[in-house]
Amino acid sequence: MTKAPVNWTNMSLFSLTPAFAITLVPWYGFFYGYDLFEWVVFALLMAFCGMSITAGYHRLWSHKAFKAHPALRLLFAIGGACALQNSVLLWASDHRNHHRFVDDNERDPYSAKRGFWFSHIGWILRDYDSAQTGFANVRDLQKDPIVRWQHDHYLSLSLFMNIGLPALIGYFHGDLIAGLLLSGLLRLVLSQHLTYLINSAAHKWGRQPYSDENTARDNPILALLTYGEGYHNYHHAFQWDYRNGIRWWHYDPTKWMIQICAWIGLTRELKRCTPLEIERARIELQYKSAAEKCELLNISEKWRATLEQEYEEIVNTLQLWSEHRQAWYEAKGRQIQQTLSQWDQLQIRDRYREIQFKLKMRRRRWQELLRNLADPLPASA
Repeated sequence: MTKAPVNWTNMSLFSLTPAFAITLVPWYGFFYGYDLFEWVVFALLMAFCGMSITAGYHRLWSHKAFKAHPALRLLFAIGGACALQNSVLLWASDHRNHHRFVDDNERDPYSAKRGFWFSHIGWILRDYDSAQTGFANVRDLQKDPIVRWQHDHYLSLSLFMNIGLPALIGYFHGDLIAGLLLSGLLRLVLSQHLTYLINSAAHKWGRQPYSDENTARDNPILALLTYGEGYHNYHHAFQWDYRNGIRWWHYDPTKWMIQICAWIGLTRELKRCTPLEIERARIELQYKSAAEKCELLNISEKWRATLEQEYEEIVNTLQLWSEHRQAWYEAKGRQIQQTLSQWDQLQIRDRYREIQFKLKMRRRRWQELLRNLADPLPASA
């Protein structure tokens, strides 16, 4: 099989920059040292680049999970050029194809089924047909003047952000070389490869609580390294959601930043999946896994019937809970306008709490049933 031709520009960039970062950065640090200011600038530029990709390139432009003020879009476009991961148009085109054809080795630009190396960086080093996407799937983004401006001036923006800005900061601080090495070189290499871990590691290690239809996985350790992008199984299941980490304890600073920006008017129309959709996806996958295990272990028909009955019961209760939850939130909204009597509001609230408790009990029964599946006793005829 003929290999795709080498992209020598990318091959040179992704070979030389890590080599220089590994050798020059510690060498200069050993002989001359880096002060606190230089490390702070390094950290700030890392966050600026990283969240311009996660919030801007990814959740805003690729998935349209929210809308942003032009000032914020401009900031994301500049930060994306600093990250040196291609223009918004090219990045979003590849990423939309990744979601549309995930794990298809012929059409997914960085298919995880072609191996860790390929999905991490190998797809960039050669001109594979799967990455020749064009702009047909990003015509909506071509209407954005900021996106068009960034694409037209991408080279000059990238050179300034990766060389000019670190050199200027270093020069005015009194150490131009330290600025170039830390805020320029090391920051560039780390920000690129941490992002690429989502294409590679997040499709290889972790849990699949929402969907097993593709290789995407939730990995909280990767979330710590990628500004919240590690909850990748959820993202592939509900890609239009502006959140990746949906629980309060999930580390997702990109989500927090988008929400804070909404409070001050820089973002709006934040899309999020309903609790009903999320819980149904979890339960359906659990039921599918349990049913497959029943077939594999030849578990008795009576036990399988119990599993199916409990599945139907929890799904029905979940739907009922969702309806009463919606009614309760609507009632609280009307409370300001005094369109409902206090008695009606209390009835709606009490009914919602009743269904909420019923759902809690159903969940306990469901989890107990799933735990019992590991017991060999149900396998008896």
